Amino acid sequence: MSVASLIGLLADLGVDEPAVRSSISRLKRRQILHASRRGGAAGYELSDSARAILREGDHRIFRRERAALTDGWLLAVFSVPEAERHKRHLLRTALTRLGFGTAAPGVWLAPAHLAASATDMLRRLGLSEYADLFRADHMAFGDLAEKVRQWWDLDQIERLYRDFADTHGPVLTHWPAPQAGPGARRQAFADYVRVLTDWRRLPYLDPGLPAELLPDDWIGITAAEVFFTLQSRLEAAARAHVAEAIGEATAGPGPHGRFMNLK
Repeated sequence: MSVASLIGLLADLGVDEPAVRSSISRLKRRQILHASRRGGAAGYELSDSARAILREGDHRIFRRERAALTDGWLLAVFSVPEAERHKRHLLRTALTRLGFGTAAPGVWLAPAHLAASATDMLRRLGLSEYADLFRADHMAFGDLAEKVRQWWDLDQIERLYRDFADTHGPVLTHWPAPQAGPGARRQAFADYVRVLTDWRRLPYLDPGLPAELLPDDWIGITAAEVFFTLQSRLEAAARAHVAEAIGEATAGPGPHGRFMNLK
């Protein structure tokens, strides 16, 4: 994608050109974006590692199903030498971002469906030699729903879900159904990016815990309905707006119609 395309699209979100260019420079340094040429024109594309992260994210963010108690659990047990304690912090951070809860020092757990994601993440970060993954069932003792409240901060997750529902629930009234037209496509793009940006961290904080272990009025169900309803009403129009913006940027005349390199 050209820089001009990114500048134009992010302008729809209220982001100015200097901020876009600064962000692209940071993403280049982090090797998230690579300079690329297509048909003689210069632009940027995602690196292989960035694509892998986004594929895992897509699977997680757009997953509607919750785990079932019969699925069992995934245990992560790790031990890091004191001389490499910085990797201990990295490992804890990575497991937290995946949605693991802490059952005991050095023992983390998550629904079993996260096994592939956890394995890929540990390998990608070079941490696999410090951890072992197991599948397990809770046999005894105590009430498992109460244990889950100890292992995960459900109060915080509930607050974040409620904030999401309160913020984006009213957007549903503006989109009773998908709409066409350039103005509608541009607004759909802006609304979709905003709702996706706010939603994408929630499936990591709440790793799809079984409904049987959650409160009967769990606000996460309402928040998920808001997100997936907006997705169904906005995604096609948002994609059409992006396709149109890219086409105009690559085909049109003048400096805003060419692929550009950051200097």
